[in-house]
Amino acid sequence: MSGNEGDDSSTAAPSYTHGTSTTPLLGDTVGANLDRAVAAYPDRDALVDVPSGRRWTYAEFGAAVDEVARGLLAKGVRKGDRVGIWAVNCPEWVLVQYATARIGAIMVNINPAYRAHELEYVLGQAGISLLVASLAHKGSDYRSLVGQVAGKCPRLRETVYIGDPSWDELTAGATAVPRKQLAAAAAELSCDDPINIQYTSGTTGFPKGATLSHHNILNNGYWVGRTIGYTEHDRVCLPVPFYHCFGMVMGNLGATSHGACIVIPAPSFDPAATLRAVQRERCTSLYGVPTMFIAELNHPDFATYDLSSLRTGIMAGSPCPVEVMKRVVTEMHMGQVSICYGMTETSPVSLQTRMDDDLEHRTGTVGRVLPHIEVKVVDPVSGLTRPRGTAGELCTRGYSVMLGYWNEPEKTAEAVDPGRWMHTGDLAMMRQDGYVEIVGRIKDMIIRGGENIYPREIEEFLHAHPKIADVQVVGVPHERNGEEVLACVIPRDPADPLTLEELQAYCDGRLAHFKIPSRLRILDTFPMTVSGKVRKVELRERYADPAG
Repeated sequence: MSGNEGDDSSTAAPSYTHGTSTTPLLGDTVGANLDRAVAAYPDRDALVDVPSGRRWTYAEFGAAVDEVARGLLAKGVRKGDRVGIWAVNCPEWVLVQYATARIGAIMVNINPAYRAHELEYVLGQAGISLLVASLAHKGSDYRSLVGQVAGKCPRLRETVYIGDPSWDELTAGATAVPRKQLAAAAAELSCDDPINIQYTSGTTGFPKGATLSHHNILNNGYWVGRTIGYTEHDRVCLPVPFYHCFGMVMGNLGATSHGACIVIPAPSFDPAATLRAVQRERCTSLYGVPTMFIAELNHPDFATYDLSSLRTGIMAGSPCPVEVMKRVVTEMHMGQVSICYGMTETSPVSLQTRMDDDLEHRTGTVGRVLPHIEVKVVDPVSGLTRPRGTAGELCTRGYSVMLGYWNEPEKTAEAVDPGRWMHTGDLAMMRQDGYVEIVGRIKDMIIRGGENIYPREIEEFLHAHPKIADVQVVGVPHERNGEEVLACVIPRDPADPLTLEELQAYCDGRLAHFKIPSRLRILDTFPMTVSGKVRKVELRERYADPAG
């Protein structure tokens, strides 16, 4: 819909809601919260690494975290120092996460897919003094890549490699640090201290380092887990990457804040390894983006795995097709599966579906606001709150909003307004019941002759066309109207592609005239980011010239 369709602001409720709860926020640091879990559940499983067969009870996990924390102290790491983690999913990643939090060091997540120039940027921008890295993964020799950039990063004192004698040296160093020194370091920490920097991937320019506190991520992990009913009896299978909030906050902290068990199925996503881990460890919860669940469901041996232990899980990252959700609920036994919406800058989750929500709410919305968080939908130009049922920019406020972008106050001020509202850049519509639909990105919005056009609405309409396998709609320059609507289509049958006349005839009388595409491109594939999202900016640039 356009910005003004269906708008009767005199009667419609405003697109604002906040999550209430009689349960207070946690005031702990991550380390103190882990201590509570260790005391309450010492003999229950805390961490299982299926590939190596290693496992830790909570008592053992707490001791292993303290050993790494004391090892870091022995290497001179102190509160506020930045420790990089550049590794695939493995137990050591989790130990470093909790050990750095234990002493107040700021852990900097580095994407394992980064190449030398990206690594150099993050090492320099965050001022990392100690780096913990994998040795190799998928053809990347991490030691060689570090060697290429170390000389350009003067603050980097040392690199510790997982699975290498340097890791053993780190843990052995714990013997030189008395336990009372670790306790003294922990006593100096506030829950509002920064402990994590996560670099957000941008389509242009270098990524920005979202800086998060104990309070941000511990509470978000706790509330995401609480919303799907986690207890000490849950076992959470995590094929999603730890370097992202999905793995380390919703996964790791979501589990340990409830005494549940973290299960690592593989270093990176592998559908067979994931299914095997669920069966072997009797997991009750499974995480993933929709494409992961599709890969698992379509695995040739899917029917041979016993997934009856599952009851819940989290799907996030992009909308879930209805048919996929039906299969996840029935064939994977995940009747209480939850959809989450968020962004790194908000720790990450703001909206989540509930365990008893129906299929339509789980596939048509991204849920409703979590406790202790506010959300609103505003006019992107005026900033005024929109009436429910009309589109605008989604904003969120509360404990989850980041401290800021590391050493980038100007960029922080662009994202977080003086009222502490985080502007997500997402276009959303709040329903009358408070559930929220994401309808696109502000940067994707097309303004044609003064009319706001949301590409996702047109894309969803065109998906029903029998000749269209997939479609992306973008705005391209137009001399008179400012922008015009371009549909980029992957045909079901390349031998019988859609024509512009057929497309326009299909839309005529069913879409407002200004939303009907005036241009069409037939493509084999769409340009994608490394995380699997379509690069609309590239489509816009590529086809800006009608003759191009």
